[in-house]
Amino acid sequence: MQEMISLEEARELVMSRVEPLPVETMPVLDAVGRVSAADLRSDIDISPFAHSAMDGFAVHFAELESASPEAPVEMDVIAEVAAGDVYDGPIAAGQCVRIMTGAPLPDAVDAVVKYEIVEVVCGDGKPGSRVAFAAPVAHRNNVREAGEEAKAGEVVVEKGEVIGSAGVGFLAGCGVVEVPTHRGPRVAVISIGSELVDPTEVPTPGKIRNSNSYALAACAQSAGAVPTILPIVEDTQEALAAAVSAAADEYDFVVTSGGASNGDFDFIKPVVESLGELLMTTVNIRPGKAQTFGVVNGTPVFGLPGNPAAAYVGFELIIRPALRKMQGYTHFERPVVTAKLSRDYKKKDSRRIFLRSTLYRNDEGDYVVAPAKNQSSGLFGVIQRSNCMAIMPEGLESRTAGSPIECILLDVSEEVSL
Repeated sequence: MQEMISLEEARELVMSRVEPLPVETMPVLDAVGRVSAADLRSDIDISPFAHSAMDGFAVHFAELESASPEAPVEMDVIAEVAAGDVYDGPIAAGQCVRIMTGAPLPDAVDAVVKYEIVEVVCGDGKPGSRVAFAAPVAHRNNVREAGEEAKAGEVVVEKGEVIGSAGVGFLAGCGVVEVPTHRGPRVAVISIGSELVDPTEVPTPGKIRNSNSYALAACAQSAGAVPTILPIVEDTQEALAAAVSAAADEYDFVVTSGGASNGDFDFIKPVVESLGELLMTTVNIRPGKAQTFGVVNGTPVFGLPGNPAAAYVGFELIIRPALRKMQGYTHFERPVVTAKLSRDYKKKDSRRIFLRSTLYRNDEGDYVVAPAKNQSSGLFGVIQRSNCMAIMPEGLESRTAGSPIECILLDVSEEVSL
């Protein structure tokens, strides 16, 4: 095991130890944002019949070939078809049918002229009226054909496709009311530290509230996982070993925060090593150099730093992709855009630095990124007010205002292509 590895190596290491979880079936409404684990097929043609795309009059298109404002073609309205109704009677030459949006197109006609451009010669435009057409109409004009979107038996959502809100409606129309999908990983979230108290408590001297568990559980939930916040673990190797071992037996992924460095009370590394296989201890990034990863009882265990920003960055860059893979997703990296740095940044650390930042467009329409002034790894509020992380590459090269810099978008899905 190398002492220090790159972010790419760390991500690949973790990804290599996870696989998509077993498939479960869920109601289609609950499947929004999830990955289909099978090809999904329509049970009927969509639409099941040819229908009108708007309110108007159904006609024989050939009868209007000579229609013009100077010589309009007049027809008698003999019937009306509303959505949900059917008209299958004859429609002779010189006759038309008033038709509503979504109503089946009678077999005897082959085009629809929208209501607004038809003149009512006498009557009210309904059956018994006479109307005039002042222009030709194309064959099948304003007609949505049967099977236009899908044929019966056709795959409408492919295996591996992410189901969106519109997809839920599409599947419902195709008769698919249940969707097979890889279940969300059950993630155990454990905060380590004798100084921690529950957020419901007012901390006494020397104590702080356990905010990391809530942030990391929220990160897991945002990634599609099912998080459980387990009790705070005191700073002893025995207590931590018991908690990690129990969690590894019950959950699909274990995430701890705190105790990841090399201090007298930092025990996650020896615990993972004693219980299973220790695979990683440090990653060449800032914040979040101390990143522990291993496998215990066949379950991935990831030890994040205790500093909030360091824990968040580690989760976002390494754990989130793994949780997505476990659900069958195939896109693992957030979109990246290049922006102009808003101010000078002097680099004093050779690690790859992820600056919590705000991305915006200036008056010229260019992307500009403004790193937060306070980049302390102990702050959550800065991340709350950020929408991206600006990347300062490895090395000691500083950047001046206006320099191009890549930014990871934190509020955009991995499936989005920019």
